[in-house]
Amino acid sequence: MSDDVATTAGGPPWSTLSHLECPRCGDRLDASVHQGLCPRDGSPLLARYDLGAVVVTPDDVARRAPDLWRYHEVLPVQSPAGVVTLGEGMTPLLDLPRLAEDLDVGRLLVKDEGLLPTGSFKARGAAVGVSRAAELGVRGLAMPTNGNAGAAWAAYAARAGIPLLVAMPVGAPTITRAECVAAGAQLHLVDGLISDAGKLVAAAVADDPERWTDVATLKEPYRIEGKKTMGFEIAEQLGWRMPDVIAYPTGGGVGLIGIWKALHELLELGWISGPMPRLVAVQSTGCAPIVRAFEAGADVSEPWVGASTVAFGITVPKALGDFLVLQAVRETGGTALAVDDAELLEELRVVGAREGLFLCPEGAAVVSAVRRLRGSGWIGADEEVVVLNTGAGIIYPDAVSVDVGGEVPVVAKDGRLDVRTP
Repeated sequence: MSDDVATTAGGPPWSTLSHLECPRCGDRLDASVHQGLCPRDGSPLLARYDLGAVVVTPDDVARRAPDLWRYHEVLPVQSPAGVVTLGEGMTPLLDLPRLAEDLDVGRLLVKDEGLLPTGSFKARGAAVGVSRAAELGVRGLAMPTNGNAGAAWAAYAARAGIPLLVAMPVGAPTITRAECVAAGAQLHLVDGLISDAGKLVAAAVADDPERWTDVATLKEPYRIEGKKTMGFEIAEQLGWRMPDVIAYPTGGGVGLIGIWKALHELLELGWISGPMPRLVAVQSTGCAPIVRAFEAGADVSEPWVGASTVAFGITVPKALGDFLVLQAVRETGGTALAVDDAELLEELRVVGAREGLFLCPEGAAVVSAVRRLRGSGWIGADEEVVVLNTGAGIIYPDAVSVDVGGEVPVVAKDGRLDVRTP
């Protein structure tokens, strides 16, 4: 299959995947064989679909199982038999009325990805990426990770019966290490950043290319297809419409690019209409290459030196898809900004106290960004804002336990508690 869609016997196509496309040079590549980066210019490749062949409607989708595979016509896996699943998808989109009042925004909602298998949004990309890799006959997978992606890909690779090699910075959350080991991945800890882990993976792939395939962020085209289902779900959960603003914690930026891609596909399908939501890329002041490039008007970012932040998942000094993140933000009239660790950790405590949600540090950073954007007037008082919490806070005990603990009541000698008045 090159430009032909996959078909199922006696019915419409299961997937309308047509081809792969380089967003830089426009070259079309065969989607029926494994592809990495564009051979012409080294760009990530994007999956394209024959959307005219999609015959289902939103009402049809609503009657399907509540998982991300409900959108299978616009996902790359060619048949139900190719699906590798742990029940991922359709995470809640929760109203946060008390926090909205605190931030003075019209409506605030959180898409809580911490409830996915393995505890983070990375399960989406792993489900689709591993499914497609298995379908294409890939023998072994190798990847660098800041933690959550490795945990997710380890689980799905084990589910598919495919070996996985993971290189992870020693500073990554310890729980994600345990998830990799429990799923049988070959885990290697690196004294450095994700960029250093990436060099180790690249060397391993070069040494044995028949055994290992590099599935680092955007080095294969299907992780983003899983991540884009966040955009599909937000639209569906809002009644097939879009909010005014979507704010996203941005490291490699795959989720933000995926949401942007999903919105374009939904518009072309006619399932949504109207203007795009303004996309906000949120980073840490300890690692903000996208923000710096955005403010400079640059099309690509420069590597960030000395990257360090408690929001470990967005500690990416140089993203391969930075040009796509910047394009998505600018095309939608969005923005990019960075918050510091003290600010986001305080926000984590505030969200917990207001709404009972234990956000990951990256999710808390997004709420901090919304607070600041409302304060500057960039977000209006009557606007509807969706923030993404990309993982469960319990994954990060080393990062947040002391910082947000506050004053803890202790038992006095007479057995009485020193109870504080709220």
